[in-house]
Amino acid sequence: MSLPLRPITLTAHDALLVIDMQNDFASPTGALSVAGGEEIIPGINALAARFPHVILTQDWHPAGHISFASTHNLKPFTDTIQASYGTQTLWPNHCLQGSIGAALHPALDIPHTQLILRKGFRTDIDSYSAFTENDRTTGTGLTGYLRERGLTRLFFCGLAYDYCVGYSALDAVQHGFAAIVLEDLTRGIGQPTIDTTNARFASLSVQRASSNTV
Repeated sequence: MSLPLRPITLTAHDALLVIDMQNDFASPTGALSVAGGEEIIPGINALAARFPHVILTQDWHPAGHISFASTHNLKPFTDTIQASYGTQTLWPNHCLQGSIGAALHPALDIPHTQLILRKGFRTDIDSYSAFTENDRTTGTGLTGYLRERGLTRLFFCGLAYDYCVGYSALDAVQHGFAAIVLEDLTRGIGQPTIDTTNARFASLSVQRASSNTV
């Protein structure tokens, strides 16, 4: 879906979801650094100031997490395992609970954040989406929170476009919310997965926009 040219007017039913803006992802020296992650932080801060409702997510893994290549004595990025819920990509150790890498990036400045949602804290299930863990049955509780508060249209930014941002936006639509991904305020890991994400966005009517339209 092409970027909309018309301005988007915010309402009381809108929320901004800032996905996984943590040191291990956003910092150039992070364990699972996403290229350009730090450069989107000023734009996220400025945009968040215009939203009355802001939610942050944090990857929050225990030691020995199923997604860590080291847990299986395998190589990150290239090796996979078969988990109970399907093929699991293996990553470097990242976002360990309580670590500096798991902390929100210090340049992130959104003091009016209303909820910080942690995901991926179950040892045997990875979690990309803010709504449902990778087994596709274990919920995070975000759906109920949003519905109880009457928040129906969700804007997404953060890291990474083709993983946690993308999965969260797709799940949002499948849970009955409108979803808009702000492309200039997110960065992806790789072109093949970015292309796949864009195709899935188009198939499920996830809108792609620029933050300057909001």
